[in-house]
Amino acid sequence: MNQNREQKIRAVIRQSQPDLTVVLENIFDPLNISAVLRSCDAVGVREVFVVYTKKYLDKRGLVLGKRTSGGTFKWMDVYVFEDLDECFRRVRERYGRILATSLGDRSESLYDLDLVQPTALLFGNEDDGVSPEALALCDGNFLIPQVGFAESLNISVACAITLFEARRQRETQGFYGAQSKFSAVEQQQLFERWQAMLKEKSWHQQLGIVVEKDSEALLPIHVQRDPLIPGPVHHKPIPVTNFEL
Repeated sequence: MNQNREQKIRAVIRQSQPDLTVVLENIFDPLNISAVLRSCDAVGVREVFVVYTKKYLDKRGLVLGKRTSGGTFKWMDVYVFEDLDECFRRVRERYGRILATSLGDRSESLYDLDLVQPTALLFGNEDDGVSPEALALCDGNFLIPQVGFAESLNISVACAITLFEARRQRETQGFYGAQSKFSAVEQQQLFERWQAMLKEKSWHQQLGIVVEKDSEALLPIHVQRDPLIPGPVHHKPIPVTNFEL
C-alpha cells in the first residue's frame, strides 16, 4: 500500500461515525439500497441494518450494486434480518435510540433533532413507508419539511438529506476534524481489518450478513473478522412490489 492510499484510509477511519447508523425496512429496490450505502459512506456510517418481513420480498437475496454504490460495500457491514424485534434489539444495543421517518401529528422536524448523540435512523418501504409495527418500537419519529405538493421523497433522497444534516451537526462538534469517535486503538484495528481485506478477494463483501435469533453477537466495526468463518450464503434476489403479486 502506497503512502497516499494509507493516508486516505486513515483519514476515512478518523472521520467515521460508529454511533450513527441506518435501518431499512422492507426496501425492495436494490438500487435504493445501493444509493443509501453511498450516502452512508459519504458521512462515515460503517454499518447498515436491513430488515425484511413482507412475504413478497426475498429477504436473503440482498446483493449490493457496485455501480450505484460506488464500491462502498467494501467498507461497510450490512446485516440482514427477517425478525423485526430481533433487528431492533440488536440495533438498540449498539445505538440506544431509533428514530423513524414518518408523517404524523407527533413528528418532529429533522432540523429540530439532536443528531450528535448516538442514533439509528429508520427508513421504510417504497410503497407503504415505515410499518405500524416498526413505528411502535421506535423512540420517536421525524419528517423532512417540504413546501411542495408531494408529501414524501424517494427513500434514498430522504436518507441522504437526513444523514447530511447529522453530518452538519457533528461537524460543528469537531467529529470530522482531529477529534474522532474512534479511539486511537480502534482506529488502528479498523485500519488493519481493511488492510487485510484489500489483500484478499472481496466479492463476498457484496452480500448481506444474515442475522437470526441464535446468531453470535455482532462484532464492532473495528474488530477483525475470523477469515475461517464461511461468508454469507448467496441467493438470487427477486425484488418485486406487492402490486405484482
